[in-house]
Amino acid sequence: MSDLNLHAAQEPAPIDAQYAGALKISVVSAVGLIPIANAIVVISYTGDPDAPIETLTTDSSGQTPIVELPAPPLALSQTPEPEEQPYSEYNISVTAEGYEPVLVSGSEILADELSLQPIRMNPLEMTEEDKKIVIIPAHTLFANYPPKIPEDEIKPMAETGEIVLSRVVIPEYIIVHDGVPNDPTAPNYWVRYKDYIKNVASCEIYSTWPESSLYANILVILSFTLNRVYTEWYRNQGYDFTITSSTAYDQKWIYGRNIYENIDILVDNIFANYLSRPGVRQPIFTSYCDGQRVTCSGLSQWGSKYLGDEGYSAIEIIRYYFGNDMYINTADMISGVPSSWPGYDLTIGSAGEKVRQLQNQLNRIARNYPSIPTITPDGIYGPATAEAVRTFQGVFNLPQTGVTDYATWFEISDIYVGVTRIAEPE
Repeated sequence: MSDLNLHAAQEPAPIDAQYAGALKISVVSAVGLIPIANAIVVISYTGDPDAPIETLTTDSSGQTPIVELPAPPLALSQTPEPEEQPYSEYNISVTAEGYEPVLVSGSEILADELSLQPIRMNPLEMTEEDKKIVIIPAHTLFANYPPKIPEDEIKPMAETGEIVLSRVVIPEYIIVHDGVPNDPTAPNYWVRYKDYIKNVASCEIYSTWPESSLYANILVILSFTLNRVYTEWYRNQGYDFTITSSTAYDQKWIYGRNIYENIDILVDNIFANYLSRPGVRQPIFTSYCDGQRVTCSGLSQWGSKYLGDEGYSAIEIIRYYFGNDMYINTADMISGVPSSWPGYDLTIGSAGEKVRQLQNQLNRIARNYPSIPTITPDGIYGPATAEAVRTFQGVFNLPQTGVTDYATWFEISDIYVGVTRIAEPE
């Protein structure tokens, strides 16, 4: 059974030229995280795919310039059950010498928001396909998806001598089963943990909502995911994946979909967080639903939006739905990073081994991303290191401060691991 049942009567909103969103496309090889320069990117309306409206070329970092594109009125994403679709949809066709062409159909643009569209291309010698096609279905707040099957927020943990995690660990990867659990034909995808959370948040909520509402919803998504990881929920049932993309069992994830800049930044800053109750070791299984077509015992997505409008903070929104004994916790360990966060920002005047590690990682990344200047790994955070960090931040959609804060440290770590690992084609 399909996990999606579209509203038959709903039509895409007419494009009003007075409203616009923005789009930035990043193109990399699926092997070795190599940016693809000089790729040709053609953008068209999904409803009129044969009439290009923009043709762009990627730079040395595999990125296009930011382009503005028409979008429906902002107000449509502020209320449930709009008569018109609150986002516009675009097709993105990418070709590059030596790579399998990619077509993304249905990339979603919201008014006043910057959308980030990742494109991963397979080298021709490693694929037998003529073209890779990514189809982005309707947003969960606009279409009818199966409601979540209720579950207890705290899972029983078998004390049978089997290995049980002693602490919460942020995984490097999530294995997503792209279908319902018992569908053996659905593919499994290995997805970086942060990328998974950004994807789900962009599927489940509108980035046009108040920041406190976004923060609260991301916390719920993080805790939901980490409960699946911690309890090994599906592996204990004999499956070989961490979580599914089915809204009936888990939360929506769409292969290759676009994400939004403000969600991207928020997740980078809070990805190690989750929700806890006193005396409970596991992350709380925090159910949520839209609160309009489907109600549940957990967080209402639309309700959280209205609370944010009224000035509620993220933790106040969380406690409104889950009670005053719910609090924000931070994982003890983050997997897959070469070196732990130093605990403070690195900036001009900082010195020591952490700075040298940072410099060496940036120099390795610069071999793939030549716009990032190479620096002397002397352990001293001077103007040259600050400039390399600032350039890195610009390439990877972080605030360009030149300061290595928490989010920048872990993004550098993630990209360093990515460029030094041989990836498999998709």
